[in-house]
Amino acid sequence: MMKRLQHVSLLMTVLLIVGSSGCGGKNTVNEISVNESGIDVVERSAVWDDTEWPSWRGPRSDGVAVNQTLPTTWSESTGVLWRVDTPGRGHCSPIVAGNSVYLATALVQRQVQQIMAFDGRSGEPKWTTVLHDGSLPSERQLHNKSSHANGTIACDGERLYTAFLNSDSIVASAVDLMGSLVWQKELGKFVSMFGYAPSPVLYKSLVIFAADNPGGGWLAAVDSATGEIAWRVARGNVASHSSPTVANVGDRDQLLISGCNAVTSYDPASGDELWRTSCIAEATCGTIVATSDLIFASGGYPEKETICLSADGKQVWSNKTQIYEPSLVVIRDQVIAVSDDGIAYCWAAKTGETIWRKRLRGSFSASPLVCNNRVYVPNLSGDTFVFAITNGRYELIARNRIGDDCYASPAAANGCLFLRIGVGSGSDRREQLVCLGTSVSDAVGE
Repeated sequence: MMKRLQHVSLLMTVLLIVGSSGCGGKNTVNEISVNESGIDVVERSAVWDDTEWPSWRGPRSDGVAVNQTLPTTWSESTGVLWRVDTPGRGHCSPIVAGNSVYLATALVQRQVQQIMAFDGRSGEPKWTTVLHDGSLPSERQLHNKSSHANGTIACDGERLYTAFLNSDSIVASAVDLMGSLVWQKELGKFVSMFGYAPSPVLYKSLVIFAADNPGGGWLAAVDSATGEIAWRVARGNVASHSSPTVANVGDRDQLLISGCNAVTSYDPASGDELWRTSCIAEATCGTIVATSDLIFASGGYPEKETICLSADGKQVWSNKTQIYEPSLVVIRDQVIAVSDDGIAYCWAAKTGETIWRKRLRGSFSASPLVCNNRVYVPNLSGDTFVFAITNGRYELIARNRIGDDCYASPAAANGCLFLRIGVGSGSDRREQLVCLGTSVSDAVGE
């Protein structure tokens, strides 16, 4: 009963905010243009090896690991190179850059939000940097599947970038690879319905953050060296949770994001809107995936739709399937999806024809990872499914159990798979970072 009253109270607060601004009404976000900021956008020098995993969904932001061979079977007692307890709780997925693995986490009792570095070969902690001490949102401002550290860190080879919801604002931070704070910047206010989820995306010398919320949503790009805002544009006044992505589609770079009842494309250098296609749903969670000429997105709440768009936003095909939390992935000419309630789908990328569908076991929040045409996806019960698409059919390779839950998406580096898992339940639950593979010397590169 108390949870219901808290939910009603939060909903009434949100409705008052939305009512004052209008769900489709004017957004009062203070927009900033690149001309006003005077910040130059320049090429960045970092070029990632295919075997690293430096940000959300990997080096190309598509969930695909190339030039690697990952393990397909493991258990609590086999295939584990190392596992280490991690303090607090977070749904930030691990990233791997150089010889380190990085995570964000929150210690609720101490009101701390922080990032951590671990040695990739041994799992030994290297350093911890506290970015916020106090002013976390109240627990009633979070969904029961959320945390105070959801967004995955991005690394450009010189610095690590992340953002937390703190003091009713989204605050971005940059830390060098030794753990020293380089800059910290409040990007904009945020009215929390369920917490803050999006991960940053890198584009040339910019770091781009999304913050759709009922108090006035926005996209903001900051200069990676200084944290100064290069541009900021207003979006809708609704709670949506997707991370943006940058892809070269139709021979031009496009910043793509779903949510607010549309898929929208922006120029990542300026924030100028290129096109907007009404579709999907008010709220989405998954990150868009694209090929050189097609764009795929799914969601959401309350509407249900999976859609394929052309490079200029024209609908190619659509169906009424809802893939809410997990993101899609493309394997050759096929789109693979795993729904929150555990159904795997395979569609023809160009036509949307259903090639197969298969019910898996459990519920899913993590996004699938693909390596050598094999799909890896963990569920909320600690099982990771490994399956292949063979002659147009689903082929289960293994169902591997480790831990008791897995909210974060896997990372792949140098032939090893990295999972952030939960062990135990309730007040006894704790989190671990696990490295799976065949050789500890291959865990990360130099």
